[in-house]
Amino acid sequence: MKFLFGALALIGLAAAAPLFVRLEYFYFAGFVVLQFVVLATAWNILGGFAGYVNFGTGAFFAVGAYSAVALYKAVQLPLGLQILAGAATAGLLGFLVGLLTLRLRGIFFSIATIAITIILETVVMNWHYVGGAKGLPILRPTEMPLYFTNYTQWLFLVMTVIAVLAVATARYIQTGWIGRGLRAIRDNEGAAECSGVPTLKLKLAAATISGALMGAAGAPFAQYLSFIEPSSAFSLNYAVNALAMPIIGGTAHWIGPVIGAILLGTVQQVVTVTISSEMNVLVVGVMLVVFVVGAPEGILGLWNRYVLKKGAP
Repeated sequence: MKFLFGALALIGLAAAAPLFVRLEYFYFAGFVVLQFVVLATAWNILGGFAGYVNFGTGAFFAVGAYSAVALYKAVQLPLGLQILAGAATAGLLGFLVGLLTLRLRGIFFSIATIAITIILETVVMNWHYVGGAKGLPILRPTEMPLYFTNYTQWLFLVMTVIAVLAVATARYIQTGWIGRGLRAIRDNEGAAECSGVPTLKLKLAAATISGALMGAAGAPFAQYLSFIEPSSAFSLNYAVNALAMPIIGGTAHWIGPVIGAILLGTVQQVVTVTISSEMNVLVVGVMLVVFVVGAPEGILGLWNRYVLKKGAP
């Protein structure tokens, strides 16, 4: 119940924010941070819980974005239905990719996800209906919903709802039988399979859910920028950030990716404003090296080691 009340309170604050906060950059930056929360949470379902490191985040994100763009261009589909369509398409991609690659393990699976990203980017670059390599401008709706004064405020609320649903999904998976099965796969897949755990089915479920959440995060992307082109939609930064944020926050618990995404996403926005956007990759690299070497269990590991143990009688 506490989680439910907290989630509803967060959505309520996001809905009420335009009544009190007029600075547009707050919503512009907040959208990006919440997007990272969704991507990090989605990545952790397969990469953290099951131990299958996915470098194809950009592919699922872009599939969600381009599915939304194609439908918006064809029939002017509302944003909510665009998000559902993007999630469904990316979820189907996750299932199909899982069938092809989840029998691979370790670095071979990771390389396969990179290859899929390259293949899909090449396809989109030659798909002229959605702009191809040169990109496609997107006209936002002119009428604002409810009391919102600009569309970025509305997108901020929409991404808040997506982030809450993504975190709730990860929380449900972790505390249920699916999470127990995925952790068994991560610890020793061979032993888990011998014990009767349906390893392939669980991995496919994790890949499908993870892909669907990434696609949902990508669906509003074109509306957010009013433009879309392959190099930004398939950007390697999504893969790097989606991997780094759970590692920094902690992959063992659903709250870890949320902590890592808020911390790293906020730092990146501050660096972008105060120094330059090119420094973002350096910030991610430095923080990732520091945590991998000094705190491999992430911020949650540090908290458990130094705070909870010191407080214990």
